[in-house]
Amino acid sequence: MKNAKYVDKGMIRMQVWAKPKHMLLLALIMLFTLVLGACGGNDNGNAPESGGNTVPIENETSGEEDSEDGNAEAGGQSYLERAYAGEFTGTTVTMFGPFTDEDEIKFLNAIEAFEEQSGIDIAYEGSKEFEATISVRVNGGSAPDIADFPQPGLLNSFVADGHVLDVRSFMSDEWLNQQYGQSWLDMASMKGPDGEIMAGIWARSGVKSLVWYNKKQFESAGYEVPDTWDELIELTDQIAADGDPAWAIGIESGAATGWPATDWVEDIMLRTTTPENYDKWVTGELPFTDPIVKNAFEKMAEIWLNPDYVYGGTKSIVTTYFGDAPQPLFDNPPEAWLHRQASFITTFFPSDVTSEDYDWFPLPPIDEQFGTPALISGDLYAMFHDRPEVRAVMEFFMTGESIKTWVQSGGVIAPMNDAELDWYPTETERRMAELVQNAKTVRFDGSDLMPGSVGAGTFWKGVADYVSGTIDLDTALEEMQKGWQQ
Repeated sequence: MKNAKYVDKGMIRMQVWAKPKHMLLLALIMLFTLVLGACGGNDNGNAPESGGNTVPIENETSGEEDSEDGNAEAGGQSYLERAYAGEFTGTTVTMFGPFTDEDEIKFLNAIEAFEEQSGIDIAYEGSKEFEATISVRVNGGSAPDIADFPQPGLLNSFVADGHVLDVRSFMSDEWLNQQYGQSWLDMASMKGPDGEIMAGIWARSGVKSLVWYNKKQFESAGYEVPDTWDELIELTDQIAADGDPAWAIGIESGAATGWPATDWVEDIMLRTTTPENYDKWVTGELPFTDPIVKNAFEKMAEIWLNPDYVYGGTKSIVTTYFGDAPQPLFDNPPEAWLHRQASFITTFFPSDVTSEDYDWFPLPPIDEQFGTPALISGDLYAMFHDRPEVRAVMEFFMTGESIKTWVQSGGVIAPMNDAELDWYPTETERRMAELVQNAKTVRFDGSDLMPGSVGAGTFWKGVADYVSGTIDLDTALEEMQKGWQQ
């Protein structure tokens, strides 16, 4: 409970109402109680081990001395500084998340130095069934201290039920604003039973707003990177006039068929309307049938439904596996020239293709007033138990240092402002980081924010049916909207 005051050390919480003449006696009794509690504390002065029955610690901010991270508590030291000083040595912080296999190894490597320096054991457990398992644990009263949510929509349900702690209860606004841009803070803000809370902190992220091309062939053909949507359409026309379809597109993904199309729509929404309207759309306040949303689909259709623009023709989009879609870019000569997909797509490029062979540019702005937003994916770390060592670990996860070795190994973008650009192993990834850092608006993948009945349900299916020609756009939008009633 934010700003709550308790008598700790196993004492019963008391609420005493006293008349003025009894105040002195009451003060002496309370002082004696606190002295006894202090004498009965842990011999080593550390906080209780993970799983102990601790209670919230009041975060007093008045008269604080600034620390290096700008997040000092009373006494001039942050929980992170106290951790590095060894105050929490021997404690354990449990963590549950979706990192498995190679990702788990990279995560453990990233936290190893902190564990050694602080003496805190971050006991991480990864599961490929994270989404189902975390619900069982939280609702069953066995939540981990910290959980990693790759889909903030799932976290939102726990926030609404009051299970998640507000990190602003011990992190200052100054520190939060120092470490993250405003868009990141907006995305972590969710509605709890008593109002808005900062539901967690952002860790690794990926960028989605990227258009990939075969660098050498693109330059050899004399094509130029477009700066606006109109220039993108002009380039598409130029490539068509030269005898090739510009775009390689595929949305087949088994039961998840359609998700690459939702990314296109989300990117276009961010470029044709306000971030506030985007936020209303992903929460259901702005319906799919609204003209603002329909406009985004129509913009996408300018490319997708023109058979001269798409490799294999429009009908091939739904039947082409998304991982195979970019292959034509690397034929010799290329059979297609452009592919919009997230940063991970390079793992699907042909094995003989190196980072010297390809490049990317951001999906260009459509309406100048909205600039070049960044659509991202990412991991949001939420806190379920409040102890000093858990606070220290959460503060650590807010630093670029917590993800440095992972960034250096490639494949992820750090959302923290103190992450250095020279950590990135390639120029391609450095530019991705700059895109996110410089973007006026950053927003999470919309379908991942929506309830499963919509984001992974009617949205996926509806857009696939529309692109395949099974139904018209108005019908598709009506079908997508029905997911909110399921």
